Amino acid sequence: MVKQTEFANKKVLVLGAGVSGISVACILRNLGAVVTLSDAKPAGQLGKDFSALQSAGIVLALGNQQAELLHGVEYLVLSPGISIYIPLVAAAREQGITVMSEVEVAYRLSEAPIVAITGTNGKTTTTTLVGEMLKTTGREVAVGGNIGAALSEQALAVKPDGILVAEISSFQLEGVVNFRPHIAAVLNITPDHLDRHRTMDIYQRMKEQIYNKQQAADYIILNYDDPVVRDMAKRAAGKAVYFSLTQSLAAGAFVEDGNVRISWNGKKTDICAVSDIKIKGGHNIENALAACAIGYFAGVRPEAMAAVLKTFAGVEHRLEFVAEIDGVAYYNDSKGTNPESSIKALKAFDEQIILIAGGRDKNTDLTEFMQVAKEKTAHVILLGEAQQRFAEAAARQDIKNVHQVFSFDEAVTFAHSLAQPPQVVLLSPACASYDMFDNYEQRGKAFKDLVHRLVSLKP
Repeated sequence: MVKQTEFANKKVLVLGAGVSGISVACILRNLGAVVTLSDAKPAGQLGKDFSALQSAGIVLALGNQQAELLHGVEYLVLSPGISIYIPLVAAAREQGITVMSEVEVAYRLSEAPIVAITGTNGKTTTTTLVGEMLKTTGREVAVGGNIGAALSEQALAVKPDGILVAEISSFQLEGVVNFRPHIAAVLNITPDHLDRHRTMDIYQRMKEQIYNKQQAADYIILNYDDPVVRDMAKRAAGKAVYFSLTQSLAAGAFVEDGNVRISWNGKKTDICAVSDIKIKGGHNIENALAACAIGYFAGVRPEAMAAVLKTFAGVEHRLEFVAEIDGVAYYNDSKGTNPESSIKALKAFDEQIILIAGGRDKNTDLTEFMQVAKEKTAHVILLGEAQQRFAEAAARQDIKNVHQVFSFDEAVTFAHSLAQPPQVVLLSPACASYDMFDNYEQRGKAFKDLVHRLVSLKP
C-alpha cells in the first residue's frame, strides 16, 4: 500500500467542486499537498461558501478551465461527475500527469482491506446489506463511495484491522490506476450512462476496472445469471465466486429448495429461507445473494447474515414506502435512474401502477421498459427532458393512458387525482435527475415531501 506521504508537497489539481471533490481536496491539503480545486462553473452557480477551503490554503479556480491550470501539476484528481473525455484531462495525460479518481486516492490512503461493489443496478442495496452484515463481526466498518461520505474520507477514518465497504460507479472507475479491493463484486451489466461512456463496450470495460488489479489471494463475486458478468471470470486473477437465482452452484450463493445457500469447498451452508428476506422484489433476492457471498468471504457468520436479511427494510429512495392515502400506496424509487432498474421496480408489484417517469435522458433503449409498463401500469405520467422520447416509445407499444406534464409538483398531484385503490403510485423515473434536481436523493425527497403534503391536506 502506498503510504499517505505520497501526496506531501506534491502539486495536485482536483476537478469538480462537489461533495467528493471538496472532501478529497481538504484531505490532500491536510496531508501536505499543494491543492487547487477547480470547477467549470463559476462561484455564483455553485452556490457554496468556499472561505474555509481558502483559509486552509486551497487555491480556487472556478469558471473557465484553461490548460494553464496544469502548470507544475503532478496529480490530477477527478470527481465522479468529471468525464475523462474533457480536453483538460486529455491535456494532462499528454503532459504525463498522473490522472486518478477520488476512489484511487482512497485506495492509496486506506490501511484497511476494501470490499468494492459495482454493477448497473443494486449497488446501494447490496453495499448497505454488506455493511450491516460486517458490523456483526465486531470489526470497525466504514461505508462510502457512491453512497454516503466520500470514500477518501472513510479511508482515513477506518483503522487497519477494520474494513472499508465501497459502492463504486462506472464514473468512479474511469480514473482508477492501482485500485485493488480484496473482495470485488459485479452485480449486473445493462445499458446505462451511454451519454457519457458512448458505447456498451466502453461501459463494460469501466466496470471491469474493479477487478483488473486483483491477485490470486483476492475474490471476485459475479452474477452467474448475467452472461456478460459470468464471462468476466475468464479475465479475473482473483478467485471467482458466483451468485445465482436460477442455478445451484458448486462455488457461490444460490437459491435451492426455497433457501439461500452457500457452497464452497464441497460444503453447503444454509443461510435462511427466501421467504424470510424482508426487502421486496425478486431483484432484491439477487442483492441478498451477492451480499451473502461477499459476507461469507469477509468472515460473517451464517446466522448473522440471516438476522440482517430478516430485518433489513431497504435503502432510502429504492422502492421506499412513503405513505398510504385513501387506500393507495405511494412508493419512492427515485434511485431508478435507468430502464432496467425501473423494470425491476414495476415487477415488484402485483397491483396496477400509476407510474411517474422521465428526467435527464441517458439515450438508453426503452423497448422492454415500455413493454413492462404496458403490462403493469394503469397510467404513465411523463416529465422532464426525456418525456417526448419516452412518449414516442410508449406510443410504439400502444400504451393508451400516457400523460405529459411540465413540473414535478404537477406529476405527483395528477397521479394522486388518477389513483384508485388498490393501485400504487410509483416514482421510478428510468432517468437521471439532473434536468430538475441536483441528484436522485433530492428528487426522492421532493416526492416524499409532496406526498406528505397530500396526506396533510386530508380532512
